[in-house]
Amino acid sequence: MALSTNTTHHTQTLTVTLHINGKDYNLELDPRVTLLDALREHLALSGSKKGCDHGQCGACTVLLNGRRINSCLALAVACQGAEIVTIEGIGEGEKLHPVQQAFIEHDAFQCGYCTPGQICSAVGMLREVEAGWPSVVSADLTAHHIDLDEDEIRERMSGNLCRCAAYANIVPAITEAAQQRQTTDKEAHR
Repeated sequence: MALSTNTTHHTQTLTVTLHINGKDYNLELDPRVTLLDALREHLALSGSKKGCDHGQCGACTVLLNGRRINSCLALAVACQGAEIVTIEGIGEGEKLHPVQQAFIEHDAFQCGYCTPGQICSAVGMLREVEAGWPSVVSADLTAHHIDLDEDEIRERMSGNLCRCAAYANIVPAITEAAQQRQTTDKEAHR
């Protein structure tokens, strides 16, 4: 990071390189800029939404090194060197991620404002389950396999709010994506 002084506004800026959705972006940022504001205001990646700006609603959820974070709480300068994936980078080109496809098939959104954060969070959550991370409702904290039932999904997604109350469709969408992932994994090991 190079420190430079912007004499016009009398603020210091840092040159920050962010690796987002497989591409590097060099930005001159005030060190107080959040990752969310860098994405939306400096890079025009507007999929991540600013909901509460306090880390309580999950609308700004992105993946940082594969783990879900609230981008409104992360400083952009602290994310330098990390692999950042936003909703714009979840799929593979024109091919939707299985979670995205399941959200469409189950009509798991109404206004759509929380949907990018819900999808990023679900992708991260499925990786946590695959890694064997228990939740507060996991029956066996030492089990190698976690039964991803509705209670598990609801608990793990509790940091993502939907003001339209599309939860009735979000949970089945995540369930379907998880089942597809298990089927794909089983077929790959045959």
